[in-house]
Amino acid sequence: MRSTIRSVAAASAFALIAGGAAAQNIQGLYVGGGVGAIWQNEDEGGAGSSIFNNSFSTGAVGVLSLGYGFGNGIRAEVEGAIRSSDVDSTTINNRAATGSGRYQSLAFMANILYDLDLRLIGIDTTAIVPYIGGGIGYHSGSVDDARMSNATTRITADGDDGRFAYQIIAGASFPIASVPGLAFTAEYRYFNDDKGPMIKFTDSATGKSNNGRTEFGNHGVLFGLRYAFNAAPVVAAAAPVAAARTFLVFFDWSKADLTDRARQIIGEAASARGAGVTRIEVNGFTDRSGPADYNMQLSIRRANAVAAELVRRGVPRNEIVTRGFGEENNLVPTADGVREPQNRRVEIILK
Repeated sequence: MRSTIRSVAAASAFALIAGGAAAQNIQGLYVGGGVGAIWQNEDEGGAGSSIFNNSFSTGAVGVLSLGYGFGNGIRAEVEGAIRSSDVDSTTINNRAATGSGRYQSLAFMANILYDLDLRLIGIDTTAIVPYIGGGIGYHSGSVDDARMSNATTRITADGDDGRFAYQIIAGASFPIASVPGLAFTAEYRYFNDDKGPMIKFTDSATGKSNNGRTEFGNHGVLFGLRYAFNAAPVVAAAAPVAAARTFLVFFDWSKADLTDRARQIIGEAASARGAGVTRIEVNGFTDRSGPADYNMQLSIRRANAVAAELVRRGVPRNEIVTRGFGEENNLVPTADGVREPQNRRVEIILK
């Protein structure tokens, strides 16, 4: 079983190193913490000729961590954790017995974690960021006043010892958009100390004592918070900006009066005004016949006539900007003095 777990841990570590790119990433320092429940593996041991087997009630775990994100989905962190489980029931030599006592662990671990980018599988969201990882370190395991007894045998265990430990982690963070950098976390962890710390066991019936190792393997579920110090605010995607639309209104020579066709086009422009339109430019032009000063004034009158019709059709006047350009910016380039119908125009531009 333990060799299988080590193989899984090694495969996970390889995946962390080989996976190169992720998007929803932490870059820089972060802190985190969590609390939760653990389920301790059964513990088997012996004192003299007596063999006991302990099972445990649901225990508790608390974790504090300090980490650094490299901006590519990979994070490295150190953590301190405390775990505690009480003996719930026991057997001695396969016979029912009563049991009491507490198993505790204080661990210091170094972890490598990898944030998964859901967009790689077609899920475009920042609401959840799964992650996987693992860690190795040192833990001090202790057995406090453990007592196992039945009608014929009584075993006591006490002591503490430090051991190598490892863990496998799988979890997800849920960013809190209103507080940039803050995220709720939910995790599963498997923690084990390989062979277990050395503890002294005593059989009161025979007076014999011996030292034996006791396993501190457990499964845990934790919930917590994590804060990244330099996280950028989550910015909602900007609404697409409507492309500018232009409507052309043409005039008779030397006139600023609106024809029926001109009113129809102005009506289409007024109807096209909608979401995203914040400015309407009304620019007047003339052809190159007649004096330049006269044409400048004529272009302004044409722009004002179109603006008045837009207002009549419900467009607020404060959205309209009118300008006259006279003979400038011909739609069809001509020589001076040439009458060109397409140059006698007003352009309505919706922006």
